[in-house]
Amino acid sequence: MSVAQSPLSRRLQLPFAVGSSLLIGFLITALVSQEPVRAYLALITGPLPEIRWSDSQGWQVHRLVRAGSVIEDFITLTFLGLAVAVPFRARQFSLGADGQMFLSALAAATTSLYVGGPWFVVLPAAFGAAIFTGFAWGLIPGLLKARYNANEIVTTLMLNVIAVQLYRLLIVEYLRDPAAGFLVTPVLPQAAVLSALIPNTNVSAMLFLVPVVTVFAWQAMMRTTVGYEIRTVGEAPAFARQVGMPVTRAIVLSMAIGGAFAALAGVHIGNALLKRLPVDLSPGLGFDGLVVALLARNDPKAIPMAALMYAYLRTGAQAMERTSDVSREMVMVIQAFIILFVVSQRLLPQALPQAWASLRQRRFSAKRLKLEQP
Repeated sequence: MSVAQSPLSRRLQLPFAVGSSLLIGFLITALVSQEPVRAYLALITGPLPEIRWSDSQGWQVHRLVRAGSVIEDFITLTFLGLAVAVPFRARQFSLGADGQMFLSALAAATTSLYVGGPWFVVLPAAFGAAIFTGFAWGLIPGLLKARYNANEIVTTLMLNVIAVQLYRLLIVEYLRDPAAGFLVTPVLPQAAVLSALIPNTNVSAMLFLVPVVTVFAWQAMMRTTVGYEIRTVGEAPAFARQVGMPVTRAIVLSMAIGGAFAALAGVHIGNALLKRLPVDLSPGLGFDGLVVALLARNDPKAIPMAALMYAYLRTGAQAMERTSDVSREMVMVIQAFIILFVVSQRLLPQALPQAWASLRQRRFSAKRLKLEQP
């Protein structure tokens, strides 16, 4: 028997999931730590800035670096979450955000180094080069899937390897700064650098781009013909083919548009956070974007909130590791439990009304059978 969720059940889903995950996380912390309360407080409050009063200097804000780290990760994860969520809407399980981000960051850095002029010339050129690169690199697995039915998980993973190695090759052979003591590009010119908005952090104007890009993604998915085609192909591919929708175009564009969003993450890392590109830029952020997309249930409007929650959790885990006796491995276990509970938040709230309705149906059937007996 199918039972619709009540409004109360829907409202209780996220608080129940977060509360349960925090409780399980504390129990795990109590098993491995001598000071579980102190360790867990570091996880929950570590990313928050601290306000102190002193007689000589008055009110002062401390720990801005951690708070800034949350915002920096939030910006990157929002773009990466959108890069994964858009192909998901077409039922394409893309894992290529890493490679798209690497090559887009390289394209933006190269343009920044070789295109002279003021910021209103250099920055648009860097953004344009990055978006074109991300779009083109996302186009490849889309074409392979649409034309040859190649598995998008395999193709995007392999393209990630190619992109990372190509990124390293170009930096070592062509973009290496000979004056630096390690393999890195030259420092980007001032006109190409996104300046910090908050002292002692790298929080830049990319923060204002987050709501703009999020609204654009939602509008593109919900209010345009291409978005409707992508959603229809993902929800009812047989119906889309039967009514003559361009299924091939929807698949290809979903992957390519995802690459364009990953490109914004690449610009943020190169032109705002690092201001130059090292050869050993660590891969794996694309998989964090996958987690963000899952937390948001592939809804573009929910991506920023999911990204903020995940960024806060990452920074809190680092604070917990540095200020307590909890090891990094246990921090990762606690982090995984919290994500698992939030992702599966619908299980119990849906199960309870369904179980209650099933019990009522059985009681009604038993009473009816009893009445019918002579």
